[in-house]
Order: sequence, then C-alpha cells, then structure tokens
Amino acid sequence: MANTTSGTVIFDKGFAVDDIIAEAYERIGSQVTSGYQLKTARRSLNILFQEWGNRGLHYWEVAETNIDLIEGQAEYTFYRASADGTSSSTNASSNVYGVADILEATIRTNRTATTQADSALTKIDRSTYSALANKLTKGTPAQYFVQRFIDKTTLTVYPTADSTNASKDLHFYYVKRIQDADSTYTDATDVPYRFVPCMASGLAFYLAQKFNPQLTQQMKLLYEDELARALAEDGSSTSTYITPKNYYPNI
Repeated sequence: MANTTSGTVIFDKGFAVDDIIAEAYERIGSQVTSGYQLKTARRSLNILFQEWGNRGLHYWEVAETNIDLIEGQAEYTFYRASADGTSSSTNASSNVYGVADILEATIRTNRTATTQADSALTKIDRSTYSALANKLTKGTPAQYFVQRFIDKTTLTVYPTADSTNASKDLHFYYVKRIQDADSTYTDATDVPYRFVPCMASGLAFYLAQKFNPQLTQQMKLLYEDELARALAEDGSSTSTYITPKNYYPNI
C-alpha cells in the first residue's frame, strides 16, 4: 500500500461553525435536531469567546497601527464597531475597531524612513493618571492610560503632544476582540488551529450544562485540559539562560 498523505493542512479553515456545534453536541451524546439547538449553541460559543477574552489568551489577535498625534489632544478613541461611533483615524486613512486592550505604545519618528526611531511610553493605571495635576500639559508624550468601556476603548497620553510632536506617530500594539460566530453557520471561526480542540470541548462543556447536566463536571475537566495544552503551545519559545546563585550555608 502506498504511503500517500493528503498534502493539505487546512482542516481548521473548513471547520465551520456548524461542524463545531455538531462536534460539541456529539460529545454530550446529542444531535442537532432543531433551529433552537443551533441558536443556543451559537450563543454559547460566543460566550465562550468572551470568556477567553477575560482570560487574556487570544493573543493571535494582536495587531499594530499608527495614529497621528494631534496637538493638545489627550484622548484617542477606538469603538467596538462603526455603529457605535467613529474611531480615531490611523495614518493609513482608516479606522481601528474592536480594540480589546492596548499592550505597548511608542512615539515613532520618521515612520517611512530608514532613520525611523521609537521612544517607548509607560503604561500607567487610573490612580496614577488621576494624580497628574495638569492633564493638558503639552510636550513629548511619555505615558499612556487605557480605559475599556462597553462600546469603546480609549487611549490617553500624557503630556499631550506639542507642536513639535504633533507631526509624529503614536505607534501601538493592540489586542482585537475575537470575531462573533454569526448566523452564517458555514463560516469558519476566528480561532487558530491550535485552539480548535479546546473550542470544541469548551462548547461541549457549555452545552452539557443545558442539555446533559450529569456530564458537566467531566466536560469541564476535558475543556480545562485541552485549554492548558493550547496555552502551552501558544507560548513563545525563547533562549534559556541560567545564572549561578551564591549560597552561604549557616548564615
């Protein structure tokens, strides 16, 4: 027999929402037999995605962009969706939506030149920002404060840009929200392949609570196990350095 393989690695690309739902129902000994079962499973899948957001584990959604600093402006706003409002414009003449959090920010000069240079801003909390005496002081932004609301995320810089820094870019990395599983059940999910197993087991755990409660604890254990493996795989490999430590006994 010839040792022939498929030659493809796109299973997750074609693993649509309805396939995930069917897999989850099968794990709890059930089948999709009505429109309501599809609807309630899709709702649970979206709640699962929100739970992942709370765990802070969807870092495949990290993106970066630049916005133009405006003289004297402290706050820049990024809405959940265009229906909620108009986000601050990037210098690519577009708007950023669905920002869950902002991770790192820098002031970037000469963005398109080989002499590009970044100066890192420090992320501060609400208490530190609140204690600043004059929040409209102009100068070179050195700190930023992030607030996350229901329909938007705001980034506030301090000091605000003066006339010299208004020509520079605010470059930042941000985490996007996971896209919804909508009523087009043949669409794929906004999830990388390494999280497909825990997505299926997580949805099975949610559905067990509704349709087969005696399996809830078992499904939860399977889900947490799959999730732990996905998180371990999702980490970045780095070089390991061992630093000797002095030991002084009996001191």
